[in-house]
Amino acid sequence: MDSAVAAARAAEAGHDVTGVHLALSANPQSFRTGARGCCTIEDSRDARRAADVIGIPFYVWDLADRFREDVVEDFVAEYEAGRTPNPCLRCNEKIKFAALLDKALALGFDAVCTGHYAKIVTLPDGSRELHRASDMAKDQSYVLGVLDEQQLAHALFPLGDTLTTKDEIRAEAERRGLAVAKKPDSHDICFIADGDTQGFLSRRLGKAEGDIVDESGAKVGTHEGAFGFTIGQRKGLRIGTPAADGKPRYVLDISPVDNTVTVGPAAALDVSALTAIRPRWCGTAPAGPVRYTAQLRAHGGETEVSAELVDGELRVTFTEPVRGVAPGQAVVLYDDTRVVGSATIASTVRVADTAGVSR
Repeated sequence: MDSAVAAARAAEAGHDVTGVHLALSANPQSFRTGARGCCTIEDSRDARRAADVIGIPFYVWDLADRFREDVVEDFVAEYEAGRTPNPCLRCNEKIKFAALLDKALALGFDAVCTGHYAKIVTLPDGSRELHRASDMAKDQSYVLGVLDEQQLAHALFPLGDTLTTKDEIRAEAERRGLAVAKKPDSHDICFIADGDTQGFLSRRLGKAEGDIVDESGAKVGTHEGAFGFTIGQRKGLRIGTPAADGKPRYVLDISPVDNTVTVGPAAALDVSALTAIRPRWCGTAPAGPVRYTAQLRAHGGETEVSAELVDGELRVTFTEPVRGVAPGQAVVLYDDTRVVGSATIASTVRVADTAGVSR
């Protein structure tokens, strides 16, 4: 629905728009009917109908091989290694603003236009900046923090300045005659149609029973695969032995080497610093320690940090401890509303680690 309204607005603004639906599965029938993702057969049909209403050409581009390699296989490998990936961010980086954009430019198009809620600001010298959406409640700049200045120069986000509710966007879609006005939002991981991430990983990696231990190393339960857990997880631990203090326990560490999951109290999740790899900058990389705010998950808040590049890695220190930071996720840096850049969290320093041991 957001993409359809974005396309309609772009066409109304005078752009020569072509609608493209990405075929991201070699076997689209494998995605069940009604999945709340973006890869069902219904989605392709809905996109075609929307393009007809807007009055623009429509094509289906097959990027299934790239998607499988760059997003799905990466997702599985990251969980197998004990990390927690963000497939939507990886899709933006590798598919929508790499494979798709490269093909579009090769065919003579100028930009990829999407329904993301974020803003691109053009400076007097012609350079581009990525900023949060005008409506913070809908802001999606976190998953776009992987875009560099060159990619931003070939991107359009017509919904970024929208200060309306989602219901009003739906009303606009309805006024425009777009049948997707009543379509539910996409929430699930698009290639896991039933939303069962652990089941998907089990089918790909196989079940592997291992121990759940507490901070002392004492066994408190078992699991069917360490890949089914993420740092900070509380539910679904199936621990038979209650904690001594009677309080809930959370996943503190995941060790793929010995297939062990360590659990403990919430306070043990407090993190004072992190190291992130593969930094990508929406402009010039920062020089020296700089004060920013950081966002650590797609729907999380901001926290004050000091960040600097050291030997190609991003070192981030938090002004106040934060909780439940998972390696594999992205840390996105902001200067007020401007997105500075993004990097993948590789390790953290826990407040409880008096020796400063990184995890």
